[in-house]
Amino acid sequence: MTVVTRFAPSPTGFLHIGGVRTALFNWLYAKHHGGVYRLRIEDTDKKRSTQEAIDAIIEGLDWIGLPPDEEIVFQSQRQSRHAEVAQELLDKGMAYRCYCSPEELTEMRELAKAEGRPMRYDGRWRDRGEDEAPAGIDPVVRFKAPQEGSTTLDDQVQGSVTVQNSEMDDLVLLRADGSPTYMLSVIVDDHDMGVTHVIRGDDHLTNAFRQSQMIRALGWPVPVYAHIPLIHGQDGAKLSKRHGALGVEAYRDDGFLPEALKNYLLRLGWSHGDEEIISIKQAIEWFDLDSVGKGPSRFDVAKLQSVNAHYIQELDNDRAARLVLPLLAEKGLPHGEAEGLLLSKAMPGLKPRAKTLLELADAAVFYVHPIPLPLDAKAGKALNEDGKKCLDQLKVILSELSDWTEEQIDSSLRSFAESQELKLGQVFQPLRAALTGTMNSPSVTEVAYTLGQEMVIERINSCLTD
Repeated sequence: MTVVTRFAPSPTGFLHIGGVRTALFNWLYAKHHGGVYRLRIEDTDKKRSTQEAIDAIIEGLDWIGLPPDEEIVFQSQRQSRHAEVAQELLDKGMAYRCYCSPEELTEMRELAKAEGRPMRYDGRWRDRGEDEAPAGIDPVVRFKAPQEGSTTLDDQVQGSVTVQNSEMDDLVLLRADGSPTYMLSVIVDDHDMGVTHVIRGDDHLTNAFRQSQMIRALGWPVPVYAHIPLIHGQDGAKLSKRHGALGVEAYRDDGFLPEALKNYLLRLGWSHGDEEIISIKQAIEWFDLDSVGKGPSRFDVAKLQSVNAHYIQELDNDRAARLVLPLLAEKGLPHGEAEGLLLSKAMPGLKPRAKTLLELADAAVFYVHPIPLPLDAKAGKALNEDGKKCLDQLKVILSELSDWTEEQIDSSLRSFAESQELKLGQVFQPLRAALTGTMNSPSVTEVAYTLGQEMVIERINSCLTD
């Protein structure tokens, strides 16, 4: 049997971070078992579904590296197939037409409320013939659910869970206008897509009992279910925007790397010993459902930033430069080929100072900023009369260096300080201010070497003529 999993979001808003984790678990399970991972857009709610949300889901999955293995299925394009299956259930006597009026349904709802119980349809049309149908009522089609016994679900995460059939009523398959409901559409699409494993949030656990009943009534194989716990905030409450639960595109725009976000989400509810940093290759090798926890996990932005910092540190320097250049362009700074080469050279000193790409871009600004550089308060203070006097002498020494290496630059600066009986800070600080416009940067010798001799002299001159 080929394992087939699916991610089935509704395009009624952004691609939630919890949805990304569900997609990741489905993708990993399929890859681990040499199977197929599919995407279904459940866009039957035409009032709330938008093309913008559909595009955001597809683009978000592409960005994080979870594109489907086969063509995307759009649920709204399959309504005739859903209705065909509803008719099959009618023909088998496993469904019936219900002619309840809106007033009758309201009466049932109010009675249930008064008695303090959940609203359940009372089955009044379950065994009545259509010859009793009242005029002017368009019927819905309901599933004739088992009324006795129980339904057991052997869930791969939650374990064996049983519900008494008396607790479930006859759910609607087709609305009065003939459109299929979610519960019908899901089982038909899963069957037709060959889905063998349904991995989704545990908020769908109760749906699985109803869905498995319908699947058995149709004589179809019931997929393996795995209902994963939801993600909570640090306070233990259901994850929301106030906890940082944004769309995946927001994390991209905030400077998180896709590999870091995947690594972090993988560890939310799944573990492999004490491993924290897990490559995608390792994840495919190790992932299985038996290591998914039963309890909710907690989303921690600080932990995500820590993981992201690790992946930034591991970035190839050329790729890091390519990722930063567009961010510098947004600031109106030069971002051409020359700047890319300069930044790639600078990355070993910049990457350890950043937790996100936005921080990396901020740290890189001084490298590409045209002269004169803006000076922060501490840099301005370092470029006082004594600082500029020091720079005037350093300009001569640095311009005469024939071997432009960090070692030679450092040796020259130290020899100058010793000859002038100056503390190293009295030499390094004004030079750092002139080259970076700030006191917070990589080592001044590294910066000078990266900028190159010509640009170092230009920046010193700019401070001296200011």
